Amino acid sequence: MPTPALSDTTTNGIRVGATAFFLPEESDPEHKKYRFGYRIVIVNEGTAAATLRNRFWRIIDGNGVIEEVKGEGVVGQQPRLEPGQGFKYTSYCPLTTPWGTMEGEYDFETDTGEHFAVRIGRFYLASTVTAEPAAKT
Repeated sequence: MPTPALSDTTTNGIRVGATAFFLPEESDPEHKKYRFGYRIVIVNEGTAAATLRNRFWRIIDGNGVIEEVKGEGVVGQQPRLEPGQGFKYTSYCPLTTPWGTMEGEYDFETDTGEHFAVRIGRFYLASTVTAEPAAKT
């Protein structure tokens, strides 16, 4: 089964697109070190401004091992998005297997102080085109 090239989800008017790519020059398969980059595009398709406050990632490697990562903002920023505005960034994820998945959510805050979760749909990290998806959790 081929892996999807892009995750594209919309929650509460915030659209999140995610795609990953293998970084062979930063990987060392002989020592079970695989590094993947990923690009995220966030667009406020809603009617109110909102600020990305926190991130939560669930990373599952090819052996089914789950790692959860939490933190403030993304790439050192907490972008505020007016309706129609977008923000994009690139980051990376190390694994000990040649494939895995990532998914999660962002915590956004409105100008009135209300918090809401925005889903980041599952996307695949694969060093080859023929990698199988991770076990269901």
